[in-house]
Amino acid sequence: MALTISYTFKGKQKTIGYANDKFHDAFEAVAAAEGIDTSDYLAMEQAVKMSTRDKKTHRNFRDNYIKQKGFSNITVVRD
Repeated sequence: MALTISYTFKGKQKTIGYANDKFHDAFEAVAAAEGIDTSDYLAMEQAVKMSTRDKKTHRNFRDNYIKQKGFSNITVVRD
């Protein structure tokens, strides 16, 4: 089954191909497509996961970081 990711980056709608074996999640895939380094995000994500078991806190951290980088409406589309 082929997967594509539809997302908005700085106001422009874009679409890319996606493979689960190359990226941890959809955000990493779109960040790589736009040339954005996510190493700081991954380190902080691990720290948040280790400091709390609250999934809402982790989701809020991820969502805020994604918005700061200029992404919105990231959705995985199954073809």
